[in-house]
Amino acid sequence: MQMPAHQVNGNSAVPSREQFRRDRTLDLEAVARFDRLGAQWWDLDGPMRALHKFNPARVAYLRELLSKHFPLDGKPRDWRSAQALQGLTILDIGCGAGILSEPLARLGARVTAIDPARRNIEAAKDHAATTNLAIDYRCVAAEELAAEGRVFDVVLAMEVVEHVRDVGLFLTEAAAMVRPGGMFAAATLNRTLKSFAVAIVGAEYFLRWLPRGTHNWSQFVTPQEIAKALRAAGLRFKDETGVVYDPLRAKWRLSHDMDINYIMAAVRPE
Repeated sequence: MQMPAHQVNGNSAVPSREQFRRDRTLDLEAVARFDRLGAQWWDLDGPMRALHKFNPARVAYLRELLSKHFPLDGKPRDWRSAQALQGLTILDIGCGAGILSEPLARLGARVTAIDPARRNIEAAKDHAATTNLAIDYRCVAAEELAAEGRVFDVVLAMEVVEHVRDVGLFLTEAAAMVRPGGMFAAATLNRTLKSFAVAIVGAEYFLRWLPRGTHNWSQFVTPQEIAKALRAAGLRFKDETGVVYDPLRAKWRLSHDMDINYIMAAVRPE
């Protein structure tokens, strides 16, 4: 894992402002757990197989949502187009090995993808090289990138919020990188008894879709908590949807049911 940069004052190392914020938000145990996966991220039958199955639903949602929000050359985009996201600058926070970053880049977006786990970024770069995708992968935390003053059309925190220590601070830093007129979207797990039964007991212990210990129910975040933090960060609610597993079709689909998985989007007013 990348060691933090410090400012040196005399003989003592004084953490920078962004390092202080990074230390408040990063769950180092979660970072280390995902870092150990390395190239296993891209094994369709490996520990991230549930995320691979989940991915088409979130890509489809983002494809339509972003296409309708951002016109191209003053005209509405065709969300069904193979280049539906052409020219959009997208930041994928907590990108892992690029499972979401790659399809967004194939849809024409200019993707910057960050993750604090070095082996995740190495695996992401290696896989992108095999498909000739130009994705700007960086091993940094959101706070460090925000300190550079970078802004994007779209900032994504997909399946990340439930793995940070200070949700409010993390969302503040992430939202700061949304340009005026731009959009932020987060996908996460609701903190309900139903999510505990399904996402932890069912997915991790009974069905073994995910490695045990992947999630901590106390870190799940309600839609109301996300909405409150985004409002405080100056964003305005745009859309929300639940995502549920359809056992008959063996696939994930969008739903009005937000009791377990959900996606929430907000925009920064111009």
